[in-house]
Amino acid sequence: MSEVNGRCLCGAVTYAYEGDVNWTGYCHCESCRRNCSAPVTTFFAVNNGQWRWTGVAPSVYASSPEAKRYFCATCGTPMAYTHDKFDHEIHFYAASLDDPEGFVPTQHFHYDERLPWLHLSDDLKKHGVGGL
Repeated sequence: MSEVNGRCLCGAVTYAYEGDVNWTGYCHCESCRRNCSAPVTTFFAVNNGQWRWTGVAPSVYASSPEAKRYFCATCGTPMAYTHDKFDHEIHFYAASLDDPEGFVPTQHFHYDERLPWLHLSDDLKKHGVGGL
């Protein structure tokens, strides 16, 4: 399998993974929206042991007792998210991929928290509160 890479805006924080991703999708929760200052964000999950930080290690913010958000301390780019509920994997932001054009989201999480002015017309599976 080939290695897939991603990075922050300034290029300091980088990562690599090999193998399949567990899932891909959009997140509409308020926490993710506020973290990215965007109406929706997009993630993919990779099992622990399949990925590694290859540049400067990111800074970490505990956004709740169970959740951590990883970001570049230099440029501020959000890089990843972990949650105790999903302790076997990390969730990377799809836009951080070196080649995001090949990314394909397959579902929506926390769809009931979406902003009413964001109109989506896809037919992807839509999960409500609790997501996964």
